[in-house]
Parts: sequence; structure tokens; C-alpha cells
Amino acid sequence: MYAVTGITGKVGSTVAHDLLAAGRKVRAVVRDAAKGKPWAAKGCEVAIAEIGDAAALTAAFAGTDGVFLMTPPNYDPEPGFPETRANAVAIEAAIAAARPLKIVYLSTVGAQVAEPNLLNNAKLTEEMLRRAPVPVAFLRAAWFIENAAWDVEAARTGVVPSFLQPLDHAIPMVATADIGGTAAALLQESWTGVRIVELEGPRRYSAADIGRAFTAALGREVRMEPVPRETWEQLFRSQGMRHPNHRIRMVDGFNEGWIDFERVGEHRRGTVTLEIVIARLTGKEGTL
Repeated sequence: MYAVTGITGKVGSTVAHDLLAAGRKVRAVVRDAAKGKPWAAKGCEVAIAEIGDAAALTAAFAGTDGVFLMTPPNYDPEPGFPETRANAVAIEAAIAAARPLKIVYLSTVGAQVAEPNLLNNAKLTEEMLRRAPVPVAFLRAAWFIENAAWDVEAARTGVVPSFLQPLDHAIPMVATADIGGTAAALLQESWTGVRIVELEGPRRYSAADIGRAFTAALGREVRMEPVPRETWEQLFRSQGMRHPNHRIRMVDGFNEGWIDFERVGEHRRGTVTLEIVIARLTGKEGTL
């Protein structure tokens, strides 16, 4: 039996589907019963738990051969990441009490970076998991290619504002299908101690590559337009962010190159290309 958190999202659902396809039993960890019904219909057990509820997580993790752990994204954390720290305390207590046979944690490229930025969320969780009394794998995934979903509407107009700059600067990216498939495979493996698995796509991609992929998928020219760096803070605050600097510094890190893989442990490449993902996001997959 494998417990899967984040099962209603793209990565978690892929993990669960791959495990089910391999004949494994799955316990869907969801925040409310309604979200669990589709998974119960697929034959999964359902556990109700918030990521910050130690008692509920203990019950969800108990008696499992492994746990796929995702923590909820927080794009506007309070200074000091108090929510991440509180969740880490709950997760640590649950692991100690439930003793699952292993943990696969969806971490991120750049989790090792000390410079304050949004990815410190993963750094803090990794630090906690290093103390876990069970084998742990950190799946450090690259920038999600599916982040381009935010740009589909703009692409249909022909111009996409880009925070990734310079436009020809390639960064590590990966498709959620590759992340989920890798996580499911790791859960079915055995190891001891802490394991780091870095994952990116078949090659690195730039904002210009995203524009070209949209152009090919939509059959019309799509131009990427850099958003001036000096406007970011005001723009993010106008969108409701109260603490935008961590997000700004994360994007700076990708653009300047100091957010990248640590090149420790294992380094893997997925097979799903940017072009495939963009075609799916735009509903043009069948035209490839």
C-alpha cells in the first residue's frame, strides 16, 4: 500500500495511476471526502488529512510501503516561512509515529540554495526529512513545463509577457508526467538513508523556445515579451501579493543561473518535450 498526497494534482495523479497500473494498492490522501470519491471509484483507499494535521497524517501514512509526499504550494509566504515550518513539524511527527517504509518527497531544483527565495520552502522540508527514521528520496524536479498553462490565454493574442530573461537563456524544465512517473518508480525501489534524484526534461528550454512551441501549436506567430525587472514588485503587489521578494528572487535565480541542480546523487532526464506539453495545453495534441 502506497499513500499519495497531492493526488488531485497533475503529479500526484500520475503517481497514483502508475502505481495502480503496476498492480499496487494506493491510499489517496485528500483534504475532504468529496475529493476522494473519484479515487475510491478506482479502487483506492481514502484517507482524509490536511498536511499540517499530525494525527490525520499519521493515520494516512500508517501501514504503508511508501509515501509520496507533496506540500501545498505557497507563492506568497510570510517572512521566515512559518507555514512551511509548522507543516514540517506535523509531517515529522507523523513519519515518526507511522513509520512508513520509505518517503519520496517532491522537492525542487535549487532546494540546496541558501539565498532567500521561494524555493527555500523545499530546503526547509528537506532539512526536516533528513532526520526521518526511514529511507527518504528527494526528487528535485526542474521548473514545471506546465507553468506555461498560465500563458495560454496570452499566447492566443500573439504576445506572452515573460519573466524568464534573457529570452534565449535556457533553464532546466520538466513535464509533470515525467515527474509523476519517476516518483512512482522510486516508490517501488529500495534504498537506505537519504537519496537525491535530480530530474529535468530531454533538454533545457528558454522563453524563446516556449514562444516557438506556442507558434507551432497555434499556427500563428507568438512573441515573448520581457517584463521589465524594475516593474515586478509593483506588478506582483497589484496582483495581491504581500511579500513578493521571495518570488522575485526565485525568478532572478533561474535567470542569473544560481538556481540550478546541485549535481549530487542521481541526475535523470525525462522524455516528454516542451512541444508535447504546449500542444496538450492548447488542445492541439492531436496535430503533432
